[in-house]
Amino acid sequence: MRRYAVRPLEWYFKPLGWPERNLAYLDAAVRLFIDAASKALASAGLCAAQVDTVVTVSSTGIATPSLEARASQQIGFRADIVRIPVFGLGCAGGVTGLSIASRLAQSRPGSVVLVVAVELCTLSFRLDELTKSNIVATALFGDGAAACVLRTGDSGIAAIEMSGQHTWPGTLDIMGWSVDPLGLGVIFDRAIPPFAEANMAPAVQEILARAGLTLDDIDRFAFHPGGQKVISALERAFSLAPGSLDHERDVLAGYSNMSAPTALFVLERVIQAGLPARTLLTAMGPGFTTSCVSLRKIA
Repeated sequence: MRRYAVRPLEWYFKPLGWPERNLAYLDAAVRLFIDAASKALASAGLCAAQVDTVVTVSSTGIATPSLEARASQQIGFRADIVRIPVFGLGCAGGVTGLSIASRLAQSRPGSVVLVVAVELCTLSFRLDELTKSNIVATALFGDGAAACVLRTGDSGIAAIEMSGQHTWPGTLDIMGWSVDPLGLGVIFDRAIPPFAEANMAPAVQEILARAGLTLDDIDRFAFHPGGQKVISALERAFSLAPGSLDHERDVLAGYSNMSAPTALFVLERVIQAGLPARTLLTAMGPGFTTSCVSLRKIA
C-alpha cells in the first residue's frame, strides 16, 4: 500500500504535541484545499469567483477561521460566498458533504456549490501510544483531498437523485477521536468488518426504500474502502462477487484510507471507467453512521 503524507518522515519522530500537530494541519490543509478546489473548478470550466457556496469537510484538525476562509483570498472566492464547514464525520464526510452540497444546490437553483474534503490523518500518528488501534491506524491511513462541483440543471456528469443516513444506536465507541495534550488519539474498533457485513445492507435498504428504490435498482455500489477486510465484508454483505469492488481496492492500494476524501477518489474511478445508469456511493464513519448518495448518469 502506498500513501501520501504532508510532512517528511523525520518530522514524525520529533517531540510533537497538539500545538505542533495542528499548526502543521493549518499549513498543509489550506494548500491541499486550494489545490483540490482549483482542479475541480477547472474541470467544470469555472473559476473560484463563480462559486456561491462552499462545503468544507475535515475532521483531522481544528481551524477557526475554517479552511475555506483561510484559502479565500488566495483562491479568489467572492466576499458574499456562503461557507459551510463540516467537522466530525470522519470517513463518512466525503459522501455526507456531497449530500449537503446537493441539497444546497437544489435550494438555490442556478447557484454553484463546491464541496472540498481534506484530511491529514498522518498528523495524528502517535509514537507514545503503541496500542493496537494506533498501530492499525498508522498502517492504514494517509493524507489526501478531493473536491467536486454541483449545480442545478441538465448538464454535467451525473445527477444526485437521493441521499440519506443511518446511525446505529449504542455505537459511539466504534470510531472517533480521543484528545489529550499530545494530540488526537484514534478510536478504531477491530469489529468494523463484521459489523459492516451484518448491518450495512439492511441500513442501505432502509435508506433506498425512503426514495422508492431497492438494492436491485443499483447498477454499481461504490464504497468508501475502509480497509481490505472492510471491502471483502461489504462484498459479502451485498452479495457481490469477490473482487467486484475493484476501484475501491485500487484506491486503497494507491493512496491508503484518507478518511473523508477516499470515497470521492473511488467515485472518480467509477466515472473514468464509464458511469453506469445508477451508482450508490456509500461510506461509514463515526456515530456509527453510514451515509449514501445515489447518482444517476446524465445521458
